[in-house]
Amino acid sequence: MFTGIIQSVGLIQRLEPRGGDVRLGIDTGKLPLDGVVLGDSIAVNGVCLTAVALTERGFAADVSRETLTLTTLGALKPGSRVNLEKALTLSTPLGGHLVSGHVDGVGTLLERHEDARSWRLRIQAPDELARYIAHKGSICVDGTSLTVNRVEGAMFELNIVPHTIQETIIGDYRPGTRVNLEVDLIARYLERLLLGEQAANPQASGLTLQFLAEHGFVK
Repeated sequence: MFTGIIQSVGLIQRLEPRGGDVRLGIDTGKLPLDGVVLGDSIAVNGVCLTAVALTERGFAADVSRETLTLTTLGALKPGSRVNLEKALTLSTPLGGHLVSGHVDGVGTLLERHEDARSWRLRIQAPDELARYIAHKGSICVDGTSLTVNRVEGAMFELNIVPHTIQETIIGDYRPGTRVNLEVDLIARYLERLLLGEQAANPQASGLTLQFLAEHGFVK
């Protein structure tokens, strides 16, 4: 688990193809690796990866074919900047929100404009994630915990303060940038709980207005 508070911006040093998947070598920058051991989890652009080798300057992690397909990690190159966060402990301040490091989908930055010293971002999420994105709710973008300012269908807006622009890769974003998205953990579990016995039905397609009306949640 993670908090969505980025601890360092790292650099991809190398990508080694290995039997259909990839091993990443990452320079962790100012991220302290004291206490990190082999097998520990580190979030890279919001993707939970396992450290399989440690060096003086960073770590290596294997990225499966599925992860390469379902996230933006497959587009990384040597020199790419990445957001990094070590897994939280029981003594870690929960400054963001609970983040699993399991990406739900890839969104696209539609627009970026300045608003005083902040930036306003408009991001298009996959349609199937729209029901989990709520006004003033939390969403994780490339591993960064952010608050949703506005929602319109599957499009949502964010306000990015100067500190976040400086300390994450958000400062690199341009219209067309693809980003990893993880919706709020509680929203995913709440949907599953509301399905009740229908959750065991492989044909269950999630919550609909018809389902909520039939079970007394809406009139």
